[in-house]
Amino acid sequence: MLNGVLLLAETVLYFGAMVTLFRFRRRIGLGVFICALGVMHFLETYLASVFYVALPFGLVSPGSAVLFSGKLVMLLLLYMKEDAATVRQPIYGLLLGNALMIGLVLILRLHAVSPLPDGRMPNIGFIDEMGWLMVWGTSLLFVDAILIILLYEKLGAYLRARPFLRILASVACVLTFDQAGFFTALHFVAGAPIEVFFGGWLAKMGAALAYSGMLVAYLKWVEDSDIAVPRGLSDIFDTLTYRERYEALIKYVGRDGLTGLLHRGSFDADGESAVSAAIRIGKPLSLLIVDVDHFKSINDRFGHAEGDKVLKSMAVLLAETVGGNDQVFRIGGEEFAVLTQQSHAPARLLGEIIRNATKTSAHTTRFNITVSAGVSTVGETTRCLADIFALADQRLYKAKLSGRDRVVGEPGSEAIILQAAPRSA
Repeated sequence: MLNGVLLLAETVLYFGAMVTLFRFRRRIGLGVFICALGVMHFLETYLASVFYVALPFGLVSPGSAVLFSGKLVMLLLLYMKEDAATVRQPIYGLLLGNALMIGLVLILRLHAVSPLPDGRMPNIGFIDEMGWLMVWGTSLLFVDAILIILLYEKLGAYLRARPFLRILASVACVLTFDQAGFFTALHFVAGAPIEVFFGGWLAKMGAALAYSGMLVAYLKWVEDSDIAVPRGLSDIFDTLTYRERYEALIKYVGRDGLTGLLHRGSFDADGESAVSAAIRIGKPLSLLIVDVDHFKSINDRFGHAEGDKVLKSMAVLLAETVGGNDQVFRIGGEEFAVLTQQSHAPARLLGEIIRNATKTSAHTTRFNITVSAGVSTVGETTRCLADIFALADQRLYKAKLSGRDRVVGEPGSEAIILQAAPRSA
């Protein structure tokens, strides 16, 4: 029981100290974090070779269960929050540093060593053993780092909304692989019994659970969520590092900064393509231009901050109201556009739904907001985006002149709308 509590305390202490160094990396430099990671590597390997404690399920080394598991999680954190060149530094540094140590030990063995006054002599054999274990462990770490990044990226397609499960699955799988690889070397070098494998694996699973929980808490409540901008793609690490961030950036490219809707540039490009596709395959396409009535008075009376809130609310309302295949754009200050894959009558009905929803929405009723809309549809006389936009804009202007809070479409479509409205309700 005491051993288990002490292992948990070591896990919390290690994680707390390392993430503190990581959190203040902008002030003290990331090198402090990386150096601390490297120093712990020696203690980790030493403990993994000679220091074990008994738990109910087998023999466990704090070096393997606590320190190595923690180091892997720290590398994952480094990958998640920094760039590819940075995440490679500790891995390559440890690998080359251990190789240098082996080279120096081979030369040191050639010395004629003098005993100390008390008769003690250096244990070169122990250094040999430790050195080879460290090289093997670091080689495994290189593979582990690639695997955990691959798993973390792959699981993003399924568990992006569940960061704890995503991190836990990645860490647990790689720790299982590493346990098998490191135990193999430890068994042949130090004669470790099979109990060490099973005990170490269970301890690492517990460590994976603890570290994953603490990492998610740290990312949620301490670390910021800014997306790092890629600086170039050169090798597999770069590709892996930037893929998810690149996808996140792409998601917001072409979007309005205030509302998150697609902006006017996207409307011009996507709209032209949509019109061409509709004509080519013979499917309906309609355009609604929706304008917030008397919006200037909101800014004048309540300030631009409140006006911005109204625009954000309208963006949410429009996104929730239109169909899944339709596109919503912010094309001007308080002007929005909806491209819907519907013929004119259903599109006119959609305009009425938007108009009524604006008057009843909890987000917009505070200011008694209404909207006016103009509707046009691809047809014989509207064969490009400019045509349907000009017609929809003309009808929007007519709605404004007619008293606002109304939808104007093709003459004669009102009867169809009135027939369709009860079915939509």
